[in-house]
Amino acid sequence: MHDHAYGPSETGSVVLDLGGDTGALIVYTSPDLHGREIEISREEDGRVHSAVRERRVRDGSFHSAVYPDLPAGIYTVWWDEMTSAGTVSVHGGGIAEFVWPSSGFGVAS
Repeated sequence: MHDHAYGPSETGSVVLDLGGDTGALIVYTSPDLHGREIEISREEDGRVHSAVRERRVRDGSFHSAVYPDLPAGIYTVWWDEMTSAGTVSVHGGGIAEFVWPSSGFGVAS
């Protein structure tokens, strides 16, 4: 996993192309993971990654990694190169959410 220094993402700066068999995933994390790249994979595909960024919204901010334009399926969220943090189901036309485990490992919705 790599770390990067990204500035905050403002409201409306992420575009998701949803519909048909295409969905999206948001992985919510704590602020201490800011800049970390989190990898996900679907069994039939290779891994993809996205960096955790601060997301500023009208009511405050939160930290997350966003994966737009994902084919529907079951995805593994990777804690590190060898260890799964859990799985999440992405459905076409929807946005799936996964809460990064604060310590240890677990499965989210």
